[in-house]
Amino acid sequence: MKAIRTTSMAGVLCLTLLTSTLAMSCREESEITSIQGTQTDNHQNAKTRFINVKGNAFAYRVLGKDGGIPLVLLPGLGGSMDDWDPAVTDGLAKKYKVILFDNKGVAASKGVTPNTVQAMADDAIDFIEALNLNKINIMGFSMGGFVAQRVVLTKPALINKIILTGTGPQGAIGLSNLPNIIAGTAGLSPEASFLKFGFTESAASIAAGKASYARIQLRTTDRDLPLSDATSASQFTAVLSWSQANPNALTEIKNIKNPVLIVHGQNDLPVSVQNAQNMLQNLDHAELLVFPDSGHASFFQNHDAFVSRASEFLNK
Repeated sequence: MKAIRTTSMAGVLCLTLLTSTLAMSCREESEITSIQGTQTDNHQNAKTRFINVKGNAFAYRVLGKDGGIPLVLLPGLGGSMDDWDPAVTDGLAKKYKVILFDNKGVAASKGVTPNTVQAMADDAIDFIEALNLNKINIMGFSMGGFVAQRVVLTKPALINKIILTGTGPQGAIGLSNLPNIIAGTAGLSPEASFLKFGFTESAASIAAGKASYARIQLRTTDRDLPLSDATSASQFTAVLSWSQANPNALTEIKNIKNPVLIVHGQNDLPVSVQNAQNMLQNLDHAELLVFPDSGHASFFQNHDAFVSRASEFLNK
């Protein structure tokens, strides 16, 4: 069943999610813990845990209460656990177990970050299976949405439902212009770059973006590590490869039979909203929510509306 829903709030966060400016100390692998036990932590106080994934320590945090099908979040290009807006993560964690993690080589996780989306998806599957999870809901933002698509196509039995935000199929319209968009942020402050990528130029959108940016900076203890130059380069290579035209991309996503919620900003700069429309038309069980006057990460600016809609979708 396909449905398009539009709301009157606006959108946020950049494809090049800002990496954290505050670093945390690396932990020894002897501190690696499992996911067992009841979790009641929120975005600000959730402990960073580590688990061995094929010889590499992966960093992760668990928010919300134990029980039910957990929701695993995959961030965008340049993003780590501390680049999610707490209004979104804590909002979702009121009803669900939410798992944030750094994929291989990202931020506090060890290993070498691959330079293809498929390899990133394989690493994400390895992480999920290392936690002994046999069924999850998955949410991907931007590059994380590319990875989420490949996770579902690679291991469909592992996935229950999918939320795709600010993303598109392989060969996504507008994505090949990413180098020029990034060049246009040269000399901007971190906050200004965040606003340019994720928001529109309206006063309402800018105000919402500044509020989101401030929320993201609130966690000051046990903050995630910045991404290395090598990891950033590998991710950028993977995204540029994904941006290349693929005439079979929309045909391939027809193999996704899970329920999908697609969320997009009407004015998304790096990933045109047309990508969301194209995915809707090629997925059997998809719903589309478009936020007017919203940019790349509309779900940050419109966090209350997004959390409400995502919860409704997951509860069906």
